[in-house]
Amino acid sequence: MKRSTLLGEAAIPGSDRVLKLYQGKDDCSIVLSGAGELMSTRKHASEDALGKLPCEMLKSSDEVDVLIGGLGMGFTLSAALAATGPKSRITVAELVKEVIEWNKGPLGNYANNPLSDSRVTVFNGDVSDILRKGDQRFDVIALDVDNGPEALSSSSNDWIYSKKGIRSARDCLNVGGVLAYWSASPDYPFANMLGNAGLRVTEKTVYAHGNKGTKHTIWLATVGKRSAMFPQRP
Repeated sequence: MKRSTLLGEAAIPGSDRVLKLYQGKDDCSIVLSGAGELMSTRKHASEDALGKLPCEMLKSSDEVDVLIGGLGMGFTLSAALAATGPKSRITVAELVKEVIEWNKGPLGNYANNPLSDSRVTVFNGDVSDILRKGDQRFDVIALDVDNGPEALSSSSNDWIYSKKGIRSARDCLNVGGVLAYWSASPDYPFANMLGNAGLRVTEKTVYAHGNKGTKHTIWLATVGKRSAMFPQRP
């Protein structure tokens, strides 16, 4: 049985859940109380894809503005940095202050220390606050909040995946921008809501690690006509 060391604990604002950071011999994991392992440095391919894929859809990624909702273990941020140019600006919103500190400390090396990049601005708060305010525009908005449309850690995250939340995110996009969502599993009703918001939707299924085992879902949405992939249900 592998042994791991508890490095830190963090209460989630607005929730009775607690995050715990563990370090093993070669990896780290974050565990959510009552739900088990939430993320691991061993399995982050879908987080990489969330940062990379929407940036690749832009006509040019040399000088772009990116908003990432959820720092996690830093892999989405690291992938977005690698996919964009030196004049780009990336804002990452993270609600839990301790998660930011963990990424500056023991987690940093696993994702190539993305918080040390001068292009990055950290917002210690809820990404929904940025979307609700609506006074900033982005070329990419990549959201990995909670476990996707079905909230695990905090019911307050429901707004992100509501009709109003989708519209607010859409309205924060620059012309030609891409809105991306990560989810632990497919969700037809949510994908249909994206289409109803006037977004053209592509659904990607990505392995969590390698080419077998657990798969996660990423939706990539741009402003346009309803996607034929998710027609209106009768």
